[in-house]
Amino acid sequence: MPKWLNDAVFYEIYPQSFFDSNGDGIGDLNGITEKLDYVRSLGCNALWINPCFDSPFRDAGYDVRDYCRVAPRYGTNEDLYRLFETAHRKGMHVLLDLVPGHTSEEHPWFIESGKAEPNALSGRYIWTDFWIRGIPNHPYIGGETPRNGTYMLNFFKCQPALNYGWREPTESWQCGVHDPDALATREALHSIMRFWLDRGCDGFRVDMADSLVKEDDADKSCTAEIWREIRKMLDRDYPEAVLVSEWSNPKQAICSAGFHVDFYLDHWHNGYHSLFRQTDDGTDRSYFKKDADSDIFRFLDDYLPKLEASKDAGSIAFITCNHDTPRLAPRLTERELQIAYAVLFTLPGVPFLYYGDEIGMRYLKNLPSKEGGYTRTGSRTPMQWDRSKNMGFSTAPSDRLYLPVDPAPDAPCVSEAQGRDGIFETVRRILAIRHADPDLMATGSFTVLYAKKGDPLLVYRRGKRIAAVNPSGQSRSAAVEGAGTFASPICCIGGAIFEGNRITLAPQSFVLL
Repeated sequence: MPKWLNDAVFYEIYPQSFFDSNGDGIGDLNGITEKLDYVRSLGCNALWINPCFDSPFRDAGYDVRDYCRVAPRYGTNEDLYRLFETAHRKGMHVLLDLVPGHTSEEHPWFIESGKAEPNALSGRYIWTDFWIRGIPNHPYIGGETPRNGTYMLNFFKCQPALNYGWREPTESWQCGVHDPDALATREALHSIMRFWLDRGCDGFRVDMADSLVKEDDADKSCTAEIWREIRKMLDRDYPEAVLVSEWSNPKQAICSAGFHVDFYLDHWHNGYHSLFRQTDDGTDRSYFKKDADSDIFRFLDDYLPKLEASKDAGSIAFITCNHDTPRLAPRLTERELQIAYAVLFTLPGVPFLYYGDEIGMRYLKNLPSKEGGYTRTGSRTPMQWDRSKNMGFSTAPSDRLYLPVDPAPDAPCVSEAQGRDGIFETVRRILAIRHADPDLMATGSFTVLYAKKGDPLLVYRRGKRIAAVNPSGQSRSAAVEGAGTFASPICCIGGAIFEGNRITLAPQSFVLL
């Protein structure tokens, strides 16, 4: 496990929307480089950059046309190398977004694979052997190429599935996971990763990491084999490189597949979902909502087994949001967000802060879909830096922006958030404490000291630190067994009273002792 990962706090950047350095209305790599000191000032010492490779952008870059070339809208390969170098000088690391399961239909591999005559790339994608033969239980397309067959899709029509084989082939056109065509796809993936690692990349967040082998078993054992092979390569040749999976099953992703980190994603009715978006019969019962008065057990019952299963092999990643998820603001108020982020940043694992969440950027409803964003588009709007033109994102005319900025008169911005007792300073304060205390880093211990059915109060221990949270609108009090006598708080949001081993938290309060 790379040592730097234990103290890592990532900042996710959607490059189109972060900072436009050349005035064309689209964010770029030089804009990211220019803002590294800002990111570092938050307490984030690592970046995850969403896909920045050459693409037709029918799925915002997740339809890759050339894995080894930066999309011209973002700059050049040299700009990305310079970003790596500058980040490293500042003590920061950079992950790129790897899309291993599919490419763009405009990728040269697919163009060759779709030709009528067999060639070296005929088996790079999944094809049937006849022009009207479909693929049961999978989306597919026919009639788009000279080849006599239909091809499988992974997501949109523009994203043909790469061929990593089938667990148990049942048709003549299907190959096994160890057949030459499937192994050639694996080797191509290795080459892509080596290309960027050799040029300064510190690892990859892997898109749809569990989806490679088709009709895999419930444990995803064949797909896991591919990633174990890659992890072996990294441990041997790039021991400081990190793999982060979009899998949301730590036992599989970390323990079986060998990822260093696995995202805890917002899936319906899982523990993460219960914290922020749990709606029962039209009533919001999310733990961090002031008026929900929900206890923490929907979260703990899901989270603790996942933590126990994976804690010795890797880390769970908590996200404030991401490019696929509606932002928490305005769903949660500023105080609710302060408390929520304080908890996320003091739990075990590797946290990811989505750009703009530190100022409470809002999810914008009813925006026209942009580059396949659809309902996700409202979480991808430009970063709001100040009150200047286009909220400081770009000097371009407003009608040329990648997406419109938040038009509200009270739209939050960095210049006004700094120094104010709000989300921004809470994030900075909590992350500074986290970096200074090994007990609060990724691999520190975690023990629940107080949680009771029907009571929103939660108290937990991280080494010598104790955290307590009361997200509700009423004061909450409890005697906490095993806590000893409470010491002075090192961070407090709201109010707290300590009497021996009894703690009383005011409404909507968080304290770290």
